[in-house]
Amino acid sequence: MPLVEGDSLPLLDLGIAQRAKTGETVSGDMHLVQSFPEGTLVAVVDGLGHGEEAAVAARAAVTALAARPGRSPHVLFKSCHEALKFTRGAALTLASFNHLDGTLTWLGVGNVEAVLLRADPSVATAREYVLQHGGVVGLQMPPLRAFSVPYEPGDTLVLATDGIREGFAEGLPLEESPQDLADRILDRDRKGHDDALVLVARVRGGST
Repeated sequence: MPLVEGDSLPLLDLGIAQRAKTGETVSGDMHLVQSFPEGTLVAVVDGLGHGEEAAVAARAAVTALAARPGRSPHVLFKSCHEALKFTRGAALTLASFNHLDGTLTWLGVGNVEAVLLRADPSVATAREYVLQHGGVVGLQMPPLRAFSVPYEPGDTLVLATDGIREGFAEGLPLEESPQDLADRILDRDRKGHDDALVLVARVRGGST
């Protein structure tokens, strides 16, 4: 599924797979992919627990992020923290692609994992992980530190909530499409006793 942006900006190919906890009709895991003049914001939110109250928290975070997608991660987290004060709170990881300078700035609070898989496996950092801070957005926000890394065409970003087992990035066939990868991870690594969401975003232009 392509994300169509301005003609002068690169495209991301997207794959999204999710499933609510068995017995639930609504998921507390949600995502956002939102373009802005310089790039694209990608975020995954996991409302604490499951069910409708978790979904309320996740929706509040998505709404706050969508209102100002081009702001810095620290500002975005502050906005979400304020928006979630009267909810049960959420885990959140976001990644902001700057298409002008080719950097990805990312930050996480709670247990939404993110990994950047390089199209060129021979580079020294063929796999990079977001730094996850402890805490709960809306309830207890820790001191935050965002990191920026360069990205190249063909690099693949994968975000997953804690309904997905650790190690989900192992053994992934990167020649597959982002949607096939998201489906593969959900089918292979879903725990089953919680909501689960996987988002895969690949920078267009690589050979994969």
